Order: sequence, then structure tokens, then C-alpha cells
Amino acid sequence: MFLLNKTPDYGKPLIANDAETLGIDAAIKVERFLSFRDNHSPTPLRPLSALATKIGVASIFFKDEGHRLGLGSFKALGGSYAVIRLVLEAAEKALGRAVDVSELHAPEVVAVAKTMTVACATDGNHGRSVAQGAQLVGAKAAIFVHSGVSDERVAAIARFGAEMVRVDGTYDDSVREAARVAEERGWTIVSDTSWSGYERIPGLVMQGYTALVREALRQMAETPTHVFIQSGVGGIAASVAGYMAIEFGDRRPTFIVVDPARAACLFESAKAGHAVRIAHGEPTVMAMLECYEPSLVAWRILSRVADGFMTVGEADAISVMKALANPLGNDPAIVAGESGGVGLAALIKAASDPEIKAAIGLDENSRVFLINTEGATDPDKYAELVGATPEQVEAGINRRASA
Repeated sequence: MFLLNKTPDYGKPLIANDAETLGIDAAIKVERFLSFRDNHSPTPLRPLSALATKIGVASIFFKDEGHRLGLGSFKALGGSYAVIRLVLEAAEKALGRAVDVSELHAPEVVAVAKTMTVACATDGNHGRSVAQGAQLVGAKAAIFVHSGVSDERVAAIARFGAEMVRVDGTYDDSVREAARVAEERGWTIVSDTSWSGYERIPGLVMQGYTALVREALRQMAETPTHVFIQSGVGGIAASVAGYMAIEFGDRRPTFIVVDPARAACLFESAKAGHAVRIAHGEPTVMAMLECYEPSLVAWRILSRVADGFMTVGEADAISVMKALANPLGNDPAIVAGESGGVGLAALIKAASDPEIKAAIGLDENSRVFLINTEGATDPDKYAELVGATPEQVEAGINRRASA
């Protein structure tokens, strides 16, 4: 399904708080914070030239976040960044002076961090980032996971020393339970979704994602004309769309938000003209995108600067995983998890539909930017769906690189 953005706020400028959160100065600050991370390096931007020729566009560039900070997901940029910011702010309050990120491991800052517990709900990737951030600064973490989160993903989070809490129900149920327990125990919620009265910390999480946009723009010789970004509650899509709206103004790329058909909370919100909560139905293989209510901040941004909304089905997501693992021509092989290639799946659908192509101006001159939002964060599931292990696909990548 596809629809153009006809919500009442479409075309309006970002409100001041959102423009400040996702602006250039804030993004530069994020990059400075990243410079203090031991294992930080820019993720690769993969050209898919053969695929671009096949579907009839000028170029496709795929930002591969499967290599981000050892966590295999773009979310490594958000939760851990927010935790670090919150610890530094708590240290400033306790010490009565400004505290720089360069002092993160100073004894007096660590002493403050040890008094803090951060908590969140997660489908897997955000929780890993929050838990990693807490471990990095010496804070405690409690991570709430719903019944659909695989044991592999739970174990990946627990490896960072987090307390794991299982919650019956959906992701949205785990969000509510995490907020309830944190309020009861005086913990700090570090959520990647926002609601009325709770916006600043999710804004910091989204701010962390702007680093990948700045990296990608430096890696591309030309500005993209089109962007297709998958989204659960809307955080990554809003971060990319908001930053590009600020950076490029009226010259910004055409921006398409992509939902799983089985969890299309952003698509249905766009259809309704306002944020809506949709009913929980059959689970989607795109587990990291299985959300049923948009983030308040993300929707506020996307209602203004997204140009269209699409959905993709289960078969589309699996097909693109296989296509990336077994690419055309000299295109690089890419390990993309169940949610990682969803933006590409939407591009392929759009390119095959004359009405969508005309509506968004997609043609042989289009330069398309996409994000592989996750690698094989559940290796067993990846192998089941693709028919090869992540290691086998990586071996293919290495063979191509050395050829």
C-alpha cells in the first residue's frame, strides 16, 4: 500500500524543539561523543549499481549499520548516547560544575553513574544499546522484553550485565510496564518512543541517530533525490527526515516512510491524519518494526516532512534479505536482518509500480539512499530465512572484496 502525505501539518516547518534536537549543531555534538567510543568507526556505504540498473534508477546507496559499534544495528547510536548524556547531566548536578564527555571515566563521574539505574522496553536492538551504554559508564540497566522477543536477542542484551524482565503481550505492553516499574523504583526510563509529557529522552535517542546521516552525506558524491526508510515507532525515519529537512530545506530529498503491513502504525496514522494506535494482529517477521503506536515526537516530525508512506509484506522482507546475500553482478553481498532491508523492499515495489513512480518522481535520474538498519542480530533466524549463515554470507563478501 502507498499514500502521499496529506496530513494537516504536511509542509509546515519543524517546531523549535525538534529542529534543535535534530539540527546540525546537535549532530556535530553527537559525532564528538562518538569520538570517545573505543570501537567507533564510520559504517560503510554500499553502492548497489547492478540493482539500480535493473530497477531503473541512477544509483542506490545502502548505509550498512550491521557494523555499528559491535551491536549490529543503528540503534547502537541512540540508547547508549542518551545514557551517556544523562549520566553527565547527573554528574553536573551532583558536582555543581560542567562535566565534559572526556571526563566520563573520572572517578567522581563513575561514582554518580553507579547510583543510577536506566530502564527501557525493547524488541532487541534498543535494549542492547541502553545496556551497553550503562555498562560503559558503570550504571545499572533493567531491560523489559515482550513475549515475542527471541531467546537469542535476550541473551545478547544480558551479556552487557542488564537485568532482564519478561512481559506478557506486545512491545507496547512492555513499554507501559517498564514505565510503571521505573516510576515505582525511581529508575530513569531511556525509551526510543515518546508520549505526552515524555519527550526529551527519546529526543536524545533520536539525536544519536543523526550521526549516520552526516556520515552518509560525506560518503556520497551527490545528494540523494529519494530516501526510503523503514520504521517501527518512527524514530530512525524522523531522525533522517528531520535532519535532511534542516540541512537541505526546499531541496531536501523525497522521503518515504516504510512500515510492515502487519504493524503499520505510521501508515495508518498518515491515513487518519493524526497519530493512531492500531490493533495487535498476527506477528510480523520484521520483529524490530513490530510496533502499534507511533512515537509522539517522531510522528510530529514525520507528519511535516515525510512525503509518502508505504507498507511491505512478509515475503517482500524475506526476498530482499536473500537478494542482498546473493547480489546481482558486482554488487556487494550484505548481511541484512529481518528488518534491515525493508527500505530496499519498498524501493523495489515502488519502482515496479507506474503510479507510485509518478507520484514520487522516481525515474532513471533518481539517486536513492537506504539504510540497512540491522545485521543478523538473531543469527539462527537469519540462517533459517536466508538459507545461509551470516558467516557464510560474510565469507562471500570477503571473496568479492579480494577478487
